Amino acid sequence: MTRYENLKGVPNFNCFEYTEKKHDYCVLIPIINEGERIKRELKRAVAHGVHEVADIIICDGGSSDGCTEENGLRALHVNTLLVKDDIGKQGAQLRMGFHFAVKRGYKGVITIDGNDKDSIEDVPKFIENLEEGYDLIQGSRFIKGGVAENTPFTRLVAVRFIHAPVISLTAGQWFTDTTNAYRGYSMRYLTDERVQVFRDIFMTYELLAYLSVRATQIGMKACEIPVRRSYPKTGKTPTKISFFKGNSELMKILFANLFRKYNP
Repeated sequence: MTRYENLKGVPNFNCFEYTEKKHDYCVLIPIINEGERIKRELKRAVAHGVHEVADIIICDGGSSDGCTEENGLRALHVNTLLVKDDIGKQGAQLRMGFHFAVKRGYKGVITIDGNDKDSIEDVPKFIENLEEGYDLIQGSRFIKGGVAENTPFTRLVAVRFIHAPVISLTAGQWFTDTTNAYRGYSMRYLTDERVQVFRDIFMTYELLAYLSVRATQIGMKACEIPVRRSYPKTGKTPTKISFFKGNSELMKILFANLFRKYNP
């Protein structure tokens, strides 16, 4: 175990490297108490050989449900477990992962939620586009070839008619699935001085919104590729965003981003 602390713009965290760096790209999966969902997702990753093209890195926010047990992660070909023990939510977890990716010298990063909603088997498509020179690759269930299964109606309306248009206006390029965290980022983008991802202002979902738009703002290449996003037919929707408070915060972030509050 290696301890990282007192780094500018990076939360304190512990690093458990199960295997050395094997590939040019890594998959960062931010989680907290995802239970069987992350296990199912990792099993699908193994079944489709994702670990054979990218290093899988779990960015844990402090899970207490046993989903990060070492033997289980090793058996599912997880390369490294990062455990945040500092303030912040998704944005802090991603900054932790980005720091580790920079330190290891990856050419690019793919991010994906750990709640088994996304088609992790599509990771090679993101790598192909990164290899082609794209700096931001947004996964979309709404373009040709994409699949949206059981998307809650209120979420569908919010994404299609509010979030996506505002993000597209801010970015100067049309995007269709802007709340989707399934993305690819080039290391050139993440380390550009005009971007500066390592700032404590990115604590929750600010970084997701900011990275949606900053690439095109500074003249980098961005595109969308088709992916699948599936919600369960019945039962509770797997999400960390509460209906009232969570969505209210997302709206504040959306419009702060529109007025370039997060730009360096």
